Amino acid sequence: MTEPVPLSPPAPPLREDLLDYTPTQRSVPLARRRAARLVSEWGQSGLAGDAALVVSELMTNALLHGSLQGRLIRVHLTLGHRTLRIEVSDPRGERLPRPRPLSEAGEQFGRGLLLVGALATRWGWEPRSVGKTVFAEWDLPTTSVVAST
Repeated sequence: MTEPVPLSPPAPPLREDLLDYTPTQRSVPLARRRAARLVSEWGQSGLAGDAALVVSELMTNALLHGSLQGRLIRVHLTLGHRTLRIEVSDPRGERLPRPRPLSEAGEQFGRGLLLVGALATRWGWEPRSVGKTVFAEWDLPTTSVVAST
């Protein structure tokens, strides 16, 4: 019997940002602007608008469906060698994200996750010990990652 080969640990991100927000409406534009600025500073200006919109949608969902009074919403951005990832974590693990089907043409709400799915390479959710994390990722060409300071 051969010994198992240990998996190599994942490469640490090139850039990372983590910030907790109060569950209020004013946190949404703050998180959106921060994400756009950071993604641009990290050399991915072509994705800055999409990242800002995705943060806005995920923050709004966390605020409307995942927030609890006195508990913060966490936004975590990472830039790896091949991936840009946005995570929004909230304390309500029992309220899982589900895209709503397009039903009525006049509906104003419920399109956020469809928009996230259209902008990002992939999205999903992961359970946490308390709550959940909803994420969106973009695959990057290896030549587009800039390791600026």
